[in-house]
Amino acid sequence: MNGAESLVTTLVDRGVDICFANPGTSEMHFLSALENPRMKSVLCLFEGVCTGAADGWYRMKDTPASTLLHLGPGLANGLANMHNAKRASSGMVNIVGEHSASHLKYDPPLTSDIEGLARPLSHWVRRAESSTTIAWDTATAVAKASEHPGQIATLILPGDTAWQDAGDAAVAAPVAPRRKAPDAARVEEIARALRSGEPTLLILANKATRGRALELAGRIAAGTGCRLGSQFFTARIERGAGRVPLERIPYAVAPGSAFLSGFKHLVTLETKEPVAFFSYPDKPSLLKAAGTQVHALVEVEEDSILGLEMLADALGLRDTAPILQPRIETAVPSGALNPTSIAHALAAAIPENAIVVDESLTTGRESMGYTMGARPHDLINNLGGSIGYGTPVATGAALACPDRRTICMVGDGSAMYTIQSLWTQAREQLPITTIIFANNQYAILKAEYANMGAGTTPGPQAMAMIDIDRPTIDWVAMAKSMGVPGVSVDTAEGFHQALARSAQEPGPSLIEVRLY
Repeated sequence: MNGAESLVTTLVDRGVDICFANPGTSEMHFLSALENPRMKSVLCLFEGVCTGAADGWYRMKDTPASTLLHLGPGLANGLANMHNAKRASSGMVNIVGEHSASHLKYDPPLTSDIEGLARPLSHWVRRAESSTTIAWDTATAVAKASEHPGQIATLILPGDTAWQDAGDAAVAAPVAPRRKAPDAARVEEIARALRSGEPTLLILANKATRGRALELAGRIAAGTGCRLGSQFFTARIERGAGRVPLERIPYAVAPGSAFLSGFKHLVTLETKEPVAFFSYPDKPSLLKAAGTQVHALVEVEEDSILGLEMLADALGLRDTAPILQPRIETAVPSGALNPTSIAHALAAAIPENAIVVDESLTTGRESMGYTMGARPHDLINNLGGSIGYGTPVATGAALACPDRRTICMVGDGSAMYTIQSLWTQAREQLPITTIIFANNQYAILKAEYANMGAGTTPGPQAMAMIDIDRPTIDWVAMAKSMGVPGVSVDTAEGFHQALARSAQEPGPSLIEVRLY
């Protein structure tokens, strides 16, 4: 067994059985090791798709995937979606190829400071110096990526470590650390605030927005009258009919501040208090009103289920029925496409148990509230803000849950960053509907131009840096070129019909929603 085979064997022994790969010359022995029948390897045509897909896999499975990236430049291509994954607390194990030690001294063209590139966006970085210790290195990387919250582990694999003999040394399985419980005094302080009857908002994030934790939050809301919310961007929310509803704190500073203005207490779970996404002239960074108290019920490394159980017990609400979202039958819209008609079409057509990946920015920013009463589904957002996350994350989510339809909503500007995802979706025949909202511009930047005080409207030179027509992108043709059938729609009823049809397809499809 060589070093690369030892690495892959250790990955699958530790439960990491998928690798999103974009290999190069230095990774040929690792590529050979991927013949292991227990490891699924998925080719991505850009490293940012690899890291984004690993993010999507983790969000749906709660276990890390691995990536294979080619030397420092390959890692650099994957950094933007590593940033998004880190902000979403998604664990992953990145394997980055490297020149052999004997070759590095000659400074070949692809030499770079891989550790220096990896460290800002990784929680753990190690260079595998020996084939005989690579199993231990790999087991440690997987253990790190599997912590709560999820961590980014980057293991650098020199060529000689990959091809040299590794022996058959076994590695003891690391003991998983127990999730931490919140401090009891903290819980009692929050229970007192809830008993006071003062307006309180519980802000849920990460693991608190689904499963048992979300149900417990619904019980506490039912028993105390507090409200439940989420940050505008959240890693994954279980929502829709029959689930505990969360109010989404608005993105923009003015409506976000207005939303929070009536609360005396903000209680956070696995997140911090709401802040503005950017710094704007003469606008606050913190969105809460003066005098509002912020209480951390569950810190990011703590267990939301334990914290909410403790709070429910302190309030005597463990057996209270939770508040639940009723089903709202939305009529199929007709006529012009706008954020409201698009949201109504989505609400009517989202299939049962779908996964909705939202990178729609301008089009979807104010309209996702209309889908609260749709059929039960999971909603995934981009916490990191680096665009080009949507189609890769949808790819990983669909591989993690191949029995569920994944709907990816993305603006045309964002889609161009990682459109290579469509090729992987076609090759793997993934059940993904990609919706491109095509307005031929970075529409969000037009609004931000005014918000930042740069002027009421962009001038001709500024506008030339915001529009993306001349030439207009043919999304249907682009999808077809990568093996994904597509259709273009320009009415609300046409959009609904295309979305409903796509949900019946076994493989990927694309819908261009023409907003021009």
